[in-house]
Amino acid sequence: MKKHNYSAGPCILPQEVFEKSAQAILNFNNSGLSLLEISHRSKDFVAVMDEARALALELLGLQGKGYQALFLAGGASLEFLMVPYNLMKENGKAAYLDTGTWANGAIKEAKLFGETVVVASSKEQNYNHIPKGFTVPNDADYFHCTSNNTIFGTQMKVFPSVDIPVVCDMSSDIFSRVIDFSKFDIIYAGAQKNMGPAGTTLVIIKEDILGKNGRVIPSMLDYAKHIKAESMYNTPPVFPVYASLLTLQWLKNLGGIAAIEKINNAKAALIYTEIDRNPLFKGAAAIEDRSNMNATFLLNDENHAATFDAMWKAAGISGLPGHRSVGGYRASMYNALPLESVQVLVEVMKELESKI
Repeated sequence: MKKHNYSAGPCILPQEVFEKSAQAILNFNNSGLSLLEISHRSKDFVAVMDEARALALELLGLQGKGYQALFLAGGASLEFLMVPYNLMKENGKAAYLDTGTWANGAIKEAKLFGETVVVASSKEQNYNHIPKGFTVPNDADYFHCTSNNTIFGTQMKVFPSVDIPVVCDMSSDIFSRVIDFSKFDIIYAGAQKNMGPAGTTLVIIKEDILGKNGRVIPSMLDYAKHIKAESMYNTPPVFPVYASLLTLQWLKNLGGIAAIEKINNAKAALIYTEIDRNPLFKGAAAIEDRSNMNATFLLNDENHAATFDAMWKAAGISGLPGHRSVGGYRASMYNALPLESVQVLVEVMKELESKI
């Protein structure tokens, strides 16, 4: 039976990425060697890294605009630390928008470096919406936000215009929708949502914001050193970078971000229409802030849970339970999830209604 993978991450990837990755593990570029055993300094892998970095910038529309792309290890959580290390001045301050668990984690790290102003938070409402109407202090060294919140199913639809550097954690919605990415000075994203397997993090940096905070930065945490070394300062995560390159190639061949956005909008419209129509379900996030990547929803009567769970499992659906912070269900609809999978889930929801 075909599986419909709604895992929140690591998540579904295109089938062709699995096939090409598997072949590379057995014999990479007809070298007679596995991708897992070649030198990261080999001509073949240097070409992979160079193409992956260039293609990331191309898809985001940032080529030739003063940006550099890096593939680093440590996950997006390491960027919580690297951002203030590289941008916050001694005795400086930073501004953060608190919209969920990962934003809160970034705030905790920033507090180790200096004054950290939380401009707004939806924590008291269990992060069920994106705060509006907040003010970002102009004397902050940078403003940090999280574009999409996987656990709570909220997504920023607009970003504030400010006169300070803007940093955005786009781990769970990068490459999913058309945005003017040049509005951001640093974008970072763990690969394991829309780009590849767990193990590498894409960091996009506007190079001219670096080197201005007066700090002595440990080498492994210094963006400038990683840029100078062309993302090869230390041994990179070879397999995750290669699989990410394959996913970026898949996206380009599909028509890029504009093409995938149309598909993502269709998937989101389908599931949210059913959530709002079906009297057995209700959405968990504020309607105006609903995420196109992670639809969170609840049963109005938990007595139906056992029946519903048995039905979606029988339909080949996997990874649907919601995070413990919200409960209910979470349909993670990243780029590689086909519209067909959403149609299967919606049919199960309708079938449950007909049974009750």
